[in-house]
Parts: sequence; C-alpha cells; structure tokens
Amino acid sequence: MEEVNFAFIDGQNLNLGIQRLGWKLDLKRFRIYLKEKYGISKAYYFIGYLPENQNLYKSLQEFGYVLIFKPTMKTPDGKIKGNCDAELVLQAMIDFPHYEKAVIVTSDGDFSCLVEYFYRQNKLEVILSPGREHCSSLLRKAGREKIQFLDDLRTKLEFRKEKAPL
Repeated sequence: MEEVNFAFIDGQNLNLGIQRLGWKLDLKRFRIYLKEKYGISKAYYFIGYLPENQNLYKSLQEFGYVLIFKPTMKTPDGKIKGNCDAELVLQAMIDFPHYEKAVIVTSDGDFSCLVEYFYRQNKLEVILSPGREHCSSLLRKAGREKIQFLDDLRTKLEFRKEKAPL
C-alpha cells in the first residue's frame, strides 16, 4: 500500500528565499518532484491573497497545489503583508490523522515547534528550505538530519523559458 504524505508549503518564504538565491523555481516541476520523491498526494500552498494574482493562483491549482489563502494588508510603508504561519500549523494539525509523513517547505524558525512535534511523533519526512544561508537555526535544530536545501536542486527545479521553435 502506498504511503499518504502531505506537503505544507510556506509560499511567501519559498518564493522570497529562492529569489534571494538568484533563480526562479519551476512550481510545476516542484510539484512533480514532491510527488515522485516524497509520495506527496496533497500539497498545501499557503499564500497571501491579491486579486491581481489570479493567473498565478490558477496555474498553481492546475499544477496540483491546494491553495490556502490569507487576506493581505498594506503596512504603513506600502509593503503587502500576508503571514500564513498560523494557517499552515492549523492545517497540518487538522490533517494530522490523514497522512503518514509531512514535508514542510520553509526557512522560517516560527515553524520549529511544529517540526519538533512532527519529529517526535515520527511524522516528519523532511524540511525543504530554500537555502542554507537564510535558514533559521531553530528550524535546523528541530529538523536535525531531516533538512534539505532546494538550492542543491537548482539544476533540477529551476524555471527555464522554453525556446521558441525555429
């Protein structure tokens, strides 16, 4: 019988983390990678909601992600804020009895208590952090040997524009 594993993806942290490394993640390939490498049957993608991003949301759903939206707000300095941490933790715990292992995609130390709990319950498959440099030491400590870095998979997961046929 096939394992039932779920992924919980901190969309903002993933996006900004990969951008900071100077490349763009192919989210379609990433979803395939999650399925093939970790047996992910459900991949939650937590993201702030902006009406102008409808095409992105549609694409993510077509790739097989389940989107969980967080309302956004503008800060006084004009930045858009939509922190999805509580939603990710809540969804991971609501679904806890329905999956065997969890993949957490983030570099954010705010998830260290969730990761520590999953580790102790033998529910943590892996933490996928965008890169080493900006990965929280709290997250590294909680995940122990179960942390990997997406920057190591750049050649496999980087978005490349298709060349137009001649």
